[in-house]
Amino acid sequence: MDTASNAPSHDPIPGAPPRRVALAYSGGLDTSCIIPWLKEQYGPACEVVGVAADVGQPDDLSGVEAKALASGAAACHVLDLRDEFLRDYAFPTLRAGAIYERKYLLGTAMARPLIAKHQVAVARLEGADALAHGCTGKGNDQVRFELTYQALAPDLAVIAPWRHWDIRSREDAIAYAEAHGVPVAATTAKIYSLDGNLWHLSHEGGVLEDPWEEPPVDAFGLSVAPEAAPDTPAYVTVGFEEGWPVALDGEPMASVALVGALNALGGEHGVGRVDLLENRLVGMKSRGVYETPGGTILSVAHRELEHLTLDRLTMRAKDELAQTYADLVYNGLWFSPLRQALDAFVERTQAPVTGEVRVKLFKGNCIAVGRRSPYGLYDEGLATFGADDVYQQADAEGFIRLFGLGQKVAARRDRTLAGGPLAGAVDVSTLGVAR
Repeated sequence: MDTASNAPSHDPIPGAPPRRVALAYSGGLDTSCIIPWLKEQYGPACEVVGVAADVGQPDDLSGVEAKALASGAAACHVLDLRDEFLRDYAFPTLRAGAIYERKYLLGTAMARPLIAKHQVAVARLEGADALAHGCTGKGNDQVRFELTYQALAPDLAVIAPWRHWDIRSREDAIAYAEAHGVPVAATTAKIYSLDGNLWHLSHEGGVLEDPWEEPPVDAFGLSVAPEAAPDTPAYVTVGFEEGWPVALDGEPMASVALVGALNALGGEHGVGRVDLLENRLVGMKSRGVYETPGGTILSVAHRELEHLTLDRLTMRAKDELAQTYADLVYNGLWFSPLRQALDAFVERTQAPVTGEVRVKLFKGNCIAVGRRSPYGLYDEGLATFGADDVYQQADAEGFIRLFGLGQKVAARRDRTLAGGPLAGAVDVSTLGVAR
């Protein structure tokens, strides 16, 4: 690639060039190219500080600092954010019941604001006057990063090289890296775009871009195919305190260990695979294959415990607001006032969500088969079909009469509306309604 032609047609941030840029750095091909590109764009006096976040992704971050320095960075901060990711992002979203478009448990969407938050913190620490990320102009992540910047650091300039440079393909990026001495292990044989953390592993691109094609075996990394899972089911009991996952099979566990154990167990049994055509925030549909074995088990167990401990009206209101919560997370509005307000509602609803749920894992299925709580609303004495001294069945007659009174009155009216819109819809002669 002709590196001279890589100069953008316009400056991403007009005005004085940045002196120090905090870059969200993964160690991958794109962000490794960004380091020399920034120095090329703004001159050798522009220093780049990498911010690499460990959120439990499968990548080995042990050499990421050395790689950033070898690529031209002045410094690189490697942060272990795994516990914070689960405690302050994944588990609150779980408690809210937020699932995007019926399937997606929001693994990537939850991680981006956390990374951006710490990127801003490093920028302040390092005296940076600009922030940069490696998100493409077609995806959701650019929005998630930049909305977080707006919320936490509106005074800092933002640089998004993918919206300005001439690199348009993986081949271009590899050629640029080679020309600038950037140490990358990438090849042009890349098939899928991957993103992973403790909560999930996502796959996009390649054959997955054809929605008619079944995801091939190599499109998965955390789970076995359900048909290849063990022929004997596994059982696990998940313990919750006020909606927070705290134990497995009666043993208290910290968040990272708990999710790790469920990922391994669920993956072994093919649990948590999702093939989704999702509506991206930027206006297009994309296909993603997501693996969320541990998150799926926790989601099923948490919902089941809510069925036991929440009253009908609260549960239905929570279900309605869960969609709003999911949209906020997906759309990058983690630090919005509305999400914080919804957290207050969720916190109140979770007060009784304490107890245990026994889950059965078998051939890709995750089924709750037992639940118990000291605060459950289920009363066997009321629910039994046997004899009881609590529920007076004769009371049902008056209840039904009053509950259906409006319908009965409407039926009487419709009987008199010959030729009306509901004429013939109901044979009111069978209703016993007096004229």
